[in-house]
Amino acid sequence: MENKDILKGLAGDEVLKRQKEYGPNKIEEKKPTPLIILFLSQFLDILIGLLLIAAAAAFAVGDVIDAGVIILAVMLNVIMGFIQEYRSRKAMESLKSLISKTAIVRRDNKTQEIPSQDLTVGDIVILDEGDKVPADLKLIESNRLTCDESLLTGESQAISKEADDKLYMDSNILTGNGVGVVEHIGMGTEIGKIAKIVQEEDEDTPLKTKVGNLGKTLSLIAIVVCIAIFILELFKGIPLVETFMTAVSLAVAAIPEGLPAVLTLTLALGMSQMAKSDAIVRKLLSVETLGSCTIICSDKTGTLTENRMTVVDTFYTNKQKTFEIGKLCNNAVINEGEVIGDQTDGAILKFCKDENIDLERIDEIPLDSNRKMMTTIHRLDGENNVVFTKGAPEIILDKCKHVDYDGTIKILDAEIKEMIIKKIDEMSDNALRVIGFAYKIQDETESEDNLIFTGLLGLIDPPKKDAKQAVNDCINARIKVKMITGDYEKTARAIAKNLGILTTGRVITGAELEKISLEEYYEIADDIQVYARVKPEHKMKIVEALKNSGNVVAMTGDGVNDAPALKKASIGVAMGDGTDVAKESADMVVQNNDFTTIVKAVKEGRKIYDNIKRFVKFQVSTNVGAILTIIGTSLLSLPLPFNPVQLLWLNIVMDGPPAQTLGVEGAERDLMKRPPETGDILNRKTLMEILISGAVMAIGTILVFAYELGSKASESKAMTVAFTLFVVYQLFNAYNRKADSDESSKYLYLAILLSFVLQLLIIYIPQLQIIFRTTSIDMVDWAIIILVGLTIIIADKLMKKVIK
Repeated sequence: MENKDILKGLAGDEVLKRQKEYGPNKIEEKKPTPLIILFLSQFLDILIGLLLIAAAAAFAVGDVIDAGVIILAVMLNVIMGFIQEYRSRKAMESLKSLISKTAIVRRDNKTQEIPSQDLTVGDIVILDEGDKVPADLKLIESNRLTCDESLLTGESQAISKEADDKLYMDSNILTGNGVGVVEHIGMGTEIGKIAKIVQEEDEDTPLKTKVGNLGKTLSLIAIVVCIAIFILELFKGIPLVETFMTAVSLAVAAIPEGLPAVLTLTLALGMSQMAKSDAIVRKLLSVETLGSCTIICSDKTGTLTENRMTVVDTFYTNKQKTFEIGKLCNNAVINEGEVIGDQTDGAILKFCKDENIDLERIDEIPLDSNRKMMTTIHRLDGENNVVFTKGAPEIILDKCKHVDYDGTIKILDAEIKEMIIKKIDEMSDNALRVIGFAYKIQDETESEDNLIFTGLLGLIDPPKKDAKQAVNDCINARIKVKMITGDYEKTARAIAKNLGILTTGRVITGAELEKISLEEYYEIADDIQVYARVKPEHKMKIVEALKNSGNVVAMTGDGVNDAPALKKASIGVAMGDGTDVAKESADMVVQNNDFTTIVKAVKEGRKIYDNIKRFVKFQVSTNVGAILTIIGTSLLSLPLPFNPVQLLWLNIVMDGPPAQTLGVEGAERDLMKRPPETGDILNRKTLMEILISGAVMAIGTILVFAYELGSKASESKAMTVAFTLFVVYQLFNAYNRKADSDESSKYLYLAILLSFVLQLLIIYIPQLQIIFRTTSIDMVDWAIIILVGLTIIIADKLMKKVIK
């Protein structure tokens, strides 16, 4: 069909046929889960299930208050999970809100306005300045049309479009006009493909997996031990009800009820701390994922660099004329020091702004990717016009026939041209973006031919002042940094070397990435340190390859096109000035667009992971100690040293304050000088520490309990001494877990003191003695308790030396 016939548009019956075939031009979304189902599904988590069992156990032994506290912890976790899942719907809403509401089309040779969702493949769409592109189009006609694709790409610059170029849904037409034919609608558009990925389920974070594994381990231990104790007690002739009470109390002792509450608090405090450093974490568990990060894939522009092009080198044959061209052949605006428009134009305008010249512009030929030049025509006097041109220096030079030496016009001969080319190469080798300048008095030739050369400006987007140190911090912390940029390879290479990112690794371009197979790429992905001339869609391939190698990958991005990669990454990092869709798809938003902030967040994530391990070691070793103590006394045919109420006290009240404060300990001194932790929380080393700590507590408690019973003390006193010794063990064990930090552990010390005072109250206050079945103990008993309790500190010191 000829172009003229195409412009008539689709016939009415053809429109209906195609609408039936292709469907509506809208972003589809999965039917949302009803909110009540979404809420109730939070209770299916294994640790939540264990907590509910523990609450039932507490209620069964008559401890309504403790049962209430556990239920409160359950509800806190359920509500947090519900809020996070509800938030994930926002990304879809943001995408849907982007789509244009109406479109101007040609149908049946008539121009008409229709709802954009009625568009179909083959429709002819008329575009004008200020319009939003309603579908993915191919241009048939273009009259100096430029568009802004920043919502897709994150790059806020005018892009010139010619006939046969693609226009994407949601782009904005900045200047000119054109006609396009619809190629893709709805879910077939680039925006639609992104929507499909954004709707996919989130992968579990490392912490969620680790806490799930911990919950399964503890539940298995709880079941086995409870059954074993129930059978042992029953065979010893202890009444069934009492045996059951002991078993359910032990179930409470085997499960760290406070773990989710402390976990939530620690992560929430970490989120708050990160927010003070301009890192807004949107998903609670992502706080810890940062601490496990092994690779950071960072955009260059605006994250590692200032995103503020600056003129740093010059070459003039006529400085004044170069400044005149730089000021007038320019569409940027400087408003209170900030550039509005293209950043390169803005840098040139700032550099040339003091030139005192103002000529009326009568025409413009915009910059486009084919010509790589921008030209403006200005009224010089009544009869003559002047043509000002700037652009890619090698192209400008080819268009020049003369050179202006401070007002003296000379022929651009081979010698002068070679000298200028040498200067261009020199600037380019220093990673500068080089712009050439030329002019002529308008003549009968084409506006951009027969020009007169005046000079070169070399620009660079300088690295941020702290970026090099932040990259070095990552290297010390065994985190690989990979730079991703749409810039030229030479520029990317120079910036990456300057920052310390490019050392012994490779540089690859987007074009090279497209040529190699996935298998080939997977083999070399770890060695690539710099990606140049990369498009947003390449980022998905990069993330998948790096994750395929077992890495925990952080990826930065700001455009809609970045959203799939941000969602796919272990931790997606959106920039503060990025699109809403990028922010909604990300786990973290860096408000100040600074790489240093990402590294600070990684440090905070590591500190949080350390603190999670700290309170897990503390709480689980207490659980193990209690289990081993009860098993040991049962096997030795001794009475149980703790009653059910005391077990609840040990596990909920005594564990609580120290565990909470361990969650806010300061950073270890070697925090950013060691590799990321990617294993389970309960790895072999941690499990060994827990078992040894639990065994020391159990052996000490059983020996002292047996000694007290053997010295004719009443069973009540023997139980009080054993119970108090176990509390002291817990408090000393909390001290063992404190951080080797430059920061004070004052909150931990206060928590230990508070717990000790609470223990004194239930030993010496008569009313509380009745509830806990305790009795007063003397100074000799206290001497035994403190001396035996110190064995946990000695054991910990020896254990650390052996491990080292």
